[in-house]
Amino acid sequence: MQKDQLLTRRRALVAGAAALGAAGAAGVLATGTGDRAARPAVPATGAQAARRPLKPSAYRLQPLTGYGPPGTVAGRTPVRGAPLLRLSGRGRIMVLTFDDGPDPRYTPDILDTLARYEVRAMFFVCGEMAAGNRDLLVRMADEGHVVGNHTWSHPLLTRLGRGRIRSEMERTSDVVETACGERPEWFRAPYGAWNRAAFQLGAELGMEPLAWTVDTLDWTTPGTRTIVDRVTDGAAPGVVVLSHDAGGDRSQSVRALRAYLPELLDSGYRITVPRRQYA
Repeated sequence: MQKDQLLTRRRALVAGAAALGAAGAAGVLATGTGDRAARPAVPATGAQAARRPLKPSAYRLQPLTGYGPPGTVAGRTPVRGAPLLRLSGRGRIMVLTFDDGPDPRYTPDILDTLARYEVRAMFFVCGEMAAGNRDLLVRMADEGHVVGNHTWSHPLLTRLGRGRIRSEMERTSDVVETACGERPEWFRAPYGAWNRAAFQLGAELGMEPLAWTVDTLDWTTPGTRTIVDRVTDGAAPGVVVLSHDAGGDRSQSVRALRAYLPELLDSGYRITVPRRQYA
């Protein structure tokens, strides 16, 4: 299936996926190490040059009551009942994530912007896209980004049997390992539609489930300024932002990143990636 077809499928499935899925409970991720301090931002160009101060967000994440480390054998990935949502740690830290790629039309521009400000992000790749763009996987890994698993063909997992789910995950992990030298340690279900099988199989393959707390809805192409506002208005310590670098026209997502990334850094946020707590 070609990635440009995903936009039509997404519009038909995304409403039902929320009910079928389970991104409703918040877990906690640990902060990565070796993060860079925020650097002075280089001004954005064009209309994005107009900056406005970020107001403290009224949206504050709360950990699930009673949440704690699962009782697992050392070295074994836990089987969770809900995806992780929150980045723990002190200070104003956030995670930027990009789904559905890599796409040679948009992913290089996103990587260029991240490199310009010396920050790392997470890329949840689809195997059918990654297989033909392994050079971009190599670049992601070489520049310190986290490469995660987003299945092979972006299906709705809640409609698949266990064998098909495993195949979707394994094939993508194989491509990532071939390009980057190691298998993905993070997994994200397409459409945010999680089920017990996805959690179990992901854990068996050594991957933690990661969802998001701020959805830019950039796949609807709402306009660059709208995407920027959704990120800056939702900014808060521990937030995980969902954007896309493939699956349709992502030029708005590329332009939005150029605008909101320096705004976040100017406001004292550190953009980081999580580390595994129980691997």
